[in-house]
Amino acid sequence: MASKLGGSLNFSSRAKIALWLALVAVGVCGRLWQPAYNVTPLAAIGLAAGSLFGISLAAAAVPIVALVISNMVLPGYGSTIMTLVVYGSFACPVLFGSLVKRQGWIAVVGGSLASSLIFFITSNFATWALSELYPHTLAGLTTCYVAALPFYRWMPVGDVVWSVSLFAVLVAVGRIQQLVQPVQAIPVTTGHSQTVDRLTEEQRGPQ
Repeated sequence: MASKLGGSLNFSSRAKIALWLALVAVGVCGRLWQPAYNVTPLAAIGLAAGSLFGISLAAAAVPIVALVISNMVLPGYGSTIMTLVVYGSFACPVLFGSLVKRQGWIAVVGGSLASSLIFFITSNFATWALSELYPHTLAGLTTCYVAALPFYRWMPVGDVVWSVSLFAVLVAVGRIQQLVQPVQAIPVTTGHSQTVDRLTEEQRGPQ
């Protein structure tokens, strides 16, 4: 379970561009499909982006772009601040994804669970703070979190399933790429070749 995945996640620059586009597409399609409430691949693509591109704008852009495109069809969040909170919470998996190459599957599972928890805490705190649905007291905040639990129950499961599945595909693609890459021949310099020929002649002796 703790096996490192670094060797299987090394891709060429051209392959990374294709993977960036593929991750965005998976995020958009998975979010539009959404078999259960909050069961989406957004955390999974954030983890994958972090593992492929490190902590960078390219990695953070993967879940953000997927959100922007899918939000053209899905309802918005009601306010700019709430939108920023949601977008920020889905960019957090990139941080955990940067650990995947070193920590392996433990980071995949742990990162996906941590991502869903961060989304639950931040989004519901923002709902409590920005709306008038609950009193702005500790009791009101507690009520807000309790009321949100039914919407959260499938999110951790979905994040883990999506993340493990996505990384399994990435590892398989990485290993296939390693198998099909041509083996580079080791060049032999002219000087080395002449030295070998001279030694061979000396070993033969006079004829």
